[in-house]
Amino acid sequence: MRKFGLIGYPLSHSFSKKFFTEKFKEERITDCEYELYPIENIELFVKLWSDNPELWGVNVTIPYKVQILPFLDEIDEASTEIGAVNCILIGRKNGEQCIKGYNTDAYGFEESLKPLLEPHHRKALIFGDGGAAKAVKYVLNKLNIPFLVVTRKATEGSILYEAVDEKLLDEHTLLINTTPLGMSPDTDTCPPIPYACLTDKHAAYDLVYNPEETLFLKQVRKKGGKTKNGLEMLHLQALRSWEIWNS
Repeated sequence: MRKFGLIGYPLSHSFSKKFFTEKFKEERITDCEYELYPIENIELFVKLWSDNPELWGVNVTIPYKVQILPFLDEIDEASTEIGAVNCILIGRKNGEQCIKGYNTDAYGFEESLKPLLEPHHRKALIFGDGGAAKAVKYVLNKLNIPFLVVTRKATEGSILYEAVDEKLLDEHTLLINTTPLGMSPDTDTCPPIPYACLTDKHAAYDLVYNPEETLFLKQVRKKGGKTKNGLEMLHLQALRSWEIWNS
């Protein structure tokens, strides 16, 4: 039996467990299982994989995407650039155990974003500058799309929401929400920008996927803009994890 799972704390619910459990059932994969491993501190990761020799790989979620780095033997290019890991392969290299970290968030976001893009989406605004924004910045840099980060509090390298006006929105037609604004149960919240200034040239991507259409996406759609939520990104990053674990 090969084991896979998710580490984080706390782990009250998990997209990943549901996704992989259903995948194994539908594809009649009977020699694999996916479990939740809520570890209270990152030092317990060593004990987790040493006590479970059948553990082949894990996904990593809050708050360990950065804390896990010192425990890894190698990390991929995206993880190096982003400074965070969300997928781990526990394998062997030259007869020795080798634990390698990957960032599949970047892959999931990029492949999900590409179909939304049109030639006039040349500049972007990223709402929020937390952990989720790191993968978004990496992908936009890779796609050569300049961006501005918009935050509630003044920080180096970001602008305030008050600075987002019609002129700025006219130039930046790709809008990406990386904040939890609009996430259930707070569905009546959204990034505070002048939605009246939006046009059908705008495209909005929301990393939130519950509800399916956030207030942010709804307001952009009403102005004729293209919209997409983060559910496909989750599916793609999960499938990429499966590819890595079976490589």
